[in-house]
Amino acid sequence: MRMIKFLLLAVLLVPYIAYSSSEEVKLDKAPIDKADKESLKRGAKSFVEYCLTCHGANFMRYNRHQDIGMSDDDIRTNLIRTGQKTGDLMEAAMRKKEAEEWFGVVPPDLSVIARARGADWLYTYLRTFYQDTSTYSGWNNLIFDKVAMPHVLHNLQGWQVLESGTKNLVQAKPGLMTKEEYDSFVADLVNYMVYLGEPHAHYRKELGAIVLFFLFGMLGLTYLLKKEYWTDIH
Repeated sequence: MRMIKFLLLAVLLVPYIAYSSSEEVKLDKAPIDKADKESLKRGAKSFVEYCLTCHGANFMRYNRHQDIGMSDDDIRTNLIRTGQKTGDLMEAAMRKKEAEEWFGVVPPDLSVIARARGADWLYTYLRTFYQDTSTYSGWNNLIFDKVAMPHVLHNLQGWQVLESGTKNLVQAKPGLMTKEEYDSFVADLVNYMVYLGEPHAHYRKELGAIVLFFLFGMLGLTYLLKKEYWTDIH
């Protein structure tokens, strides 16, 4: 009986906990546009350059990028770094054993990270790293406290620090990009990760519209057939 009461209490508290955690740091709105193929191409290149070394995307094959307008030559030139073929899965270059030794945990696969975390979370996360000497990597994150991942994009964004006594981030050292350029870079990267989570989404929506159009057309024909049939009977 106690166990049942505990489970019921836990179920009731889940929405409250989720709401409280989401209110702690406001997430920025990610400018997602999966129809923007140029953005997806830029995001794919950034993903391979900065993410695929440690993280895999094991549910995605390189040749799926043909759907966003990349030829096999483009894929081989811009995306493949480890001698794989265009039909191979996007596997991480780092071995799991090495990852455990260096980071203490295997970096997660990013195939469906946007569906699990949400685009707004990713967009905010990649822009809110700050220096923290108390952590192993020397970095922390405003929405993921004590994150094991170092800030791999710090050369682009620059170094941020927490303003004393607040949750506000201030620039301590400039990067290669301005704030606007870095935000645009992250937007392309997150846009690609959203696409990565469901590369068939655009086709699925187009097919759904076609199916609905067909069903409504058949409904009209069925009604006319029914009307003609009952006319002969009466």
